[in-house]
Amino acid sequence: MTETIDGAQLDEALSLIDRHLGNLQRRELVASAEVSDMLLDLRMILTFAPAEPASVN
Repeated sequence: MTETIDGAQLDEALSLIDRHLGNLQRRELVASAEVSDMLLDLRMILTFAPAEPASVN
């Protein structure tokens, strides 16, 4: 079974990635806690994605 996410959730996840990557690129050192927080935020967004049955061709 393949799970899909809707466009709004995908946009939110991509926005979060873009925002944090921009911040991280300006720094030489990044705390592992900050990376963990970002990954947990992404996981939360993607976990609540509605599961839709995959179409069989």
